[in-house]
Amino acid sequence: MAVFDDLAAFAAVVRARSFTRAAAQIGVTQSALSQTVRSLEHRLDLKLLNRTTRSLAPTEAGEQLFRTVEPRLAEIEAELAVLGNMRGRPVGTVRITATEHAVRSIVWPRLLPWMPNYPEIKIEISSDNRFVDIVAERFDIGIRLGGDVAKNMIALRIAPDMRMVVVGSPAYFESNPPPQTPQELSEHNCIGLRLPTYGGMLAWEFKHGERVITTHVEGRLVFNRSDLMADAAVAGNGLAWLPDDMAREHLAAGRLVTTLDDWAISFPGYHLYYASRRSSSALSLVIDALRLPKPY
Repeated sequence: MAVFDDLAAFAAVVRARSFTRAAAQIGVTQSALSQTVRSLEHRLDLKLLNRTTRSLAPTEAGEQLFRTVEPRLAEIEAELAVLGNMRGRPVGTVRITATEHAVRSIVWPRLLPWMPNYPEIKIEISSDNRFVDIVAERFDIGIRLGGDVAKNMIALRIAPDMRMVVVGSPAYFESNPPPQTPQELSEHNCIGLRLPTYGGMLAWEFKHGERVITTHVEGRLVFNRSDLMADAAVAGNGLAWLPDDMAREHLAAGRLVTTLDDWAISFPGYHLYYASRRSSSALSLVIDALRLPKPY
């Protein structure tokens, strides 16, 4: 087990490319993790990591070791979870990656009332808007819009289609006439969303009949979270392009007003996806909790 733990610690460092992040993920101190990896290097008589003050990367030997042990560690952990379930009650950790909007609107509201029934199932939720390889990063479940799910995954829909709306505050529209077409957005202060995967800006998309338009907007404010975009729009700082469920409460209260409704586009709703039909009872229970009782 000591060798297994050392290899698991080494793999965590390579995945995170950081002792600090890896230590936080596995719940040990950075110094203890560093000592574990040094002991592994000493035992193998090989240098496994190249360390500088700014970066960390595996050596050729380290990369080969990582490619060898990573899939086997995942298999061992899966088998241990299955064995744990033989005790008669579901146990284990289920790691979920989802967009911040999906976490707030779907994942957390559905898991919150479910969790007291399964106290031995641990849940780790990573709120991340970038595209994630759930196999490489060892997540059990991914949740993304239907069009963003990898083709080799087992997927099931857990939400209706997502309708996007352009919103602004009444105060903003008092001094800025609402745009009549997407092209007129160039005359407005639009609140941008920075994409984490490649660092670009999210383009706004519209549909009118069969016509689809992609618009690259500009403005004074850029965020990497859509809830902050909504807050900025409520405060009168410009127009935001948001999922309609995120704007619904503000619209009902009169804090926001929609525009370009005839051009609103909808995307395939959120899908839950995972890599294998062979899963632990803990994973199966979490998947069931995230389903809705009615089909779409």
